[in-house]
Amino acid sequence: MNPQISLVEPDDYPELVAVWEDSVRATHDFLQEADIQYFKPLILNTYLDAVELRCVKDAQGSILGFSGVAEGNLEMLFIHSEARGQGIGKALLNHAIEALLVRKVDVNEQNDQALGFYLHAGFRIVSRSERDASGKPYPILHMELNMDHKA
Repeated sequence: MNPQISLVEPDDYPELVAVWEDSVRATHDFLQEADIQYFKPLILNTYLDAVELRCVKDAQGSILGFSGVAEGNLEMLFIHSEARGQGIGKALLNHAIEALLVRKVDVNEQNDQALGFYLHAGFRIVSRSERDASGKPYPILHMELNMDHKA
């Protein structure tokens, strides 16, 4: 698969939230159900408008994954669980690095899969916060791109 990167329209937001929820349920097993329900309206009503969004769609136009970037930070990268392992995350990340000049990403410390993905892509851990941006007790690893790394 050679994923094509597309712009996201506000009409796509409900589908993005569905992809986000599916992805989180598949990869963030440390989150409580109450946390998912807490973040869901924030994603839809606040977070999506705060970032520059890109997505990958299948042949039928369904969103398989998306990224959100703000000020050189990869703020979100979520892939539908049924589309994982197809190069969509790598394509979105490479686009974010090359076209949107991403140099930083924050990762939940408990999300081993994401941490491994970003380490493999050339990011390194530069610091750690005990709590996430919402003040919840989920440690965050702050990562920066090693510009000498070749993925």
